[in-house]
Amino acid sequence: MNLKIEGATILTMGSGGAIKDGTIIVENGQITDIGKSSQMRHKYPRLEKINGKDKVVIPGLVNTHHHAAMSLLRGYADDIPLQEWLEKWIWPLEAHMNGHDIYVGAMLTAVESILGGATTINTMYHYTSKENEAKALAESGVRGVVGHVCFSRRKEHDRKALKALAQTWHGKADGRLRVSVDPHATYTVDPEYMKELRETTTELNQKYGSSAQPITLHMHAAETADEPKKIKKAFNVPLKGGVFEYLESVKVLQGDVVAAHCVHLTEKDIKIIAKKGVKVSHCPVSNLKLGSGVSPVPKLLQSGATVSLGTDSSCSNNSSDMFEVMKITALLHKGINHNPTLVPAEQVLRMATIEGAKALTWDRQIGSIEVGKDADLVIIDFKKPHLSPLFSETSHLVYSAKSSDVDTVLVKGRVIMENRIVNTLNVDHILRLAQKTKERLLSKLRE
Repeated sequence: MNLKIEGATILTMGSGGAIKDGTIIVENGQITDIGKSSQMRHKYPRLEKINGKDKVVIPGLVNTHHHAAMSLLRGYADDIPLQEWLEKWIWPLEAHMNGHDIYVGAMLTAVESILGGATTINTMYHYTSKENEAKALAESGVRGVVGHVCFSRRKEHDRKALKALAQTWHGKADGRLRVSVDPHATYTVDPEYMKELRETTTELNQKYGSSAQPITLHMHAAETADEPKKIKKAFNVPLKGGVFEYLESVKVLQGDVVAAHCVHLTEKDIKIIAKKGVKVSHCPVSNLKLGSGVSPVPKLLQSGATVSLGTDSSCSNNSSDMFEVMKITALLHKGINHNPTLVPAEQVLRMATIEGAKALTWDRQIGSIEVGKDADLVIIDFKKPHLSPLFSETSHLVYSAKSSDVDTVLVKGRVIMENRIVNTLNVDHILRLAQKTKERLLSKLRE
């Protein structure tokens, strides 16, 4: 579809800065022109128009750490330490999830993400052949990186799943889908298997990826303070330094690594992250809820590391709301450091857009509103009491806006939501499926 968004304030998150009363031209899925409405109106008189009056347009939000299928477990187990939460609650219920359940959970997350302006999701879960997260994201119209999570306890299964995932889904859905190799964590993947998964990423890239469309590596790292002890206990590996010193020693770290959480870091860890080009996914809501701690984001930013934002699963967050994540990110680091100048609104919005795109090695196509990039755009209605009066659009987006203020969403030029109506999915049907699936899972657990 070819169209123009006219009369909006455009926050490009690129070299164009902010454009008041601006127009964006979208043709064949890409942004082909941007400028002041007064200059653009007569150049494109016949294009279908989306009225941008009283609205702000930003690049689609990029959620760099999620477990999309786990929306089915939202509210199932709360207020429990991470290890107990995983071992006694989450993993036992997940053992009963089949491919259809995973598909339904991912569809639910896709709907929630669209409604909240997140157009790209980096998700880590179990891959199944017929129904899976990739299928759900493809059908929803969003963009995604879909990974299969790997554990030492099931290496042969993982090898087959990774090959099938890459072969079936990488580059598919009109280029909206990519895949990743996902070691679960440093304490569930032994050193030799971690090295193998690094090699697998390279091999899959040679077969199915490219420099323009790479297969990445996505993992949890340094989430809790006791992670070094867990590594030593699980694999009898002596650790003298931090988790990233360990990961460097097993030669896993490269610029294609997205490391989720990065809470408990040594000074040397931070230097390694910056030197190796590791991309950090900061998940403050999940980290706070599970009592994991607070990532040293100001230090990471000062080091030059790429820091993006993630919600984590709707089981540990308990939502996919990137606006909530932005606000908490901005407030949290000011509060614990007693410094109101840290992690300002502009920086947080970048972390949710262009820095997120960089983290997923997708910044050539998305993350900013620039000519030649794909039209992943979010239109936000600013005619709201909590967004008035207006001094700064950026300030309002980070500190005042709600996900419910998102009015219209485009991915690769396709309008997947307009006037808060999702065009790609039957939302009521998905809600019924989610409830039915939850009831089936609980009945299995009781058997």
